[in-house]
Amino acid sequence: MEEYMKRALELAKLGEGRVNPNPLVGAVIVKDGRIIGEGYHKAFGGPHAEVNAFSNALEDVTGAHMYVTLEPCSHYGKTPPCAKAIVEKRIKKVTIAMKDPNPMVSGNGIDILRKNGIEVEVGVMEEEAKALNEIFIKYITTKLPFCILKTASTLDGKISTFSGDSKWITGEKSREYVHQIRNKISSIMVGIETVIKDNPSLTTRIKDKKGRNPIRIIIDSKGRIPLDAKLLYEEGSTIIVTTQKASDEKLIKLKELGVEIIKTPLRNERVDLNYLMKELGERKIDSILLEGGGTLSYSALKEGIVDKVMTFIAPKIIGGRDSKTPVEGDGIEFMKDAINLKNIEVQRFDEDILIQGYLK
Repeated sequence: MEEYMKRALELAKLGEGRVNPNPLVGAVIVKDGRIIGEGYHKAFGGPHAEVNAFSNALEDVTGAHMYVTLEPCSHYGKTPPCAKAIVEKRIKKVTIAMKDPNPMVSGNGIDILRKNGIEVEVGVMEEEAKALNEIFIKYITTKLPFCILKTASTLDGKISTFSGDSKWITGEKSREYVHQIRNKISSIMVGIETVIKDNPSLTTRIKDKKGRNPIRIIIDSKGRIPLDAKLLYEEGSTIIVTTQKASDEKLIKLKELGVEIIKTPLRNERVDLNYLMKELGERKIDSILLEGGGTLSYSALKEGIVDKVMTFIAPKIIGGRDSKTPVEGDGIEFMKDAINLKNIEVQRFDEDILIQGYLK
């Protein structure tokens, strides 16, 4: 049984970066011990996994067993309800990894199936399904983006030398992995100091295939971004987040370049990050990869907008009292108040180590 659900989860992953803010869903149809149909949710607004599995079926699905990673939808949205389609196709049994956390669905799809005589089993590989859709679960239940804080530092906790040189701290494989993450999430966020110092493109570059560029979000409370910054001319969308401190003249010029402006109230003389999260959620931006620098990272942690931390550590030592660190700001005064992580995972990328976990 887990063999078929594992396959459904593999299929669901194929939709990464293409379905936001919808969930990743895969479906497998089994009959007489054989897979006769497979499908996954390919793109936002397109057919759901169950419908694609029916379309790809090699034979009549009557009496078959369907495995699906998320409870079939029960409401009319951009597509008709999948629970209704399953009933019409006369599926005999449906095994579901997890209930849909969407209040519009949760339990309703299962009820429709059972009321129509279909056997339903829920909870097979549930934890794996929840991990796959951690972004969707946060967004659909709070309407706030899932925020990943990503840092890269040397063994002694530095993100650059005292002269400001930071290329490259981590190796090629680590950097390739980060671009794969960029390809999956909705947006990438940096502070204005990073833009001024590094002049990054903030695009997705993946070997042998075209990456999908996330929306670029720049935290710039005073409107200091140079008008010749590379990211302003890259393919895709850019949002400058600022405050009343930015000049109207500068903002007009940015708008002429096709940049979207979000003005937030001032909080501690900076952009109000919690206000911003609500604004981004309303724009259906369900996820953020926060890539620094140290001041913004500290503010994000202090304001409680971070859900997950990914820290790459390279086996290098550069030292220097003036060398930058991943998280700066005022810092924590007492060790008992330190920000702790849970569910820690460790991964290797050649010589680099990735440590990731979730905020408690």
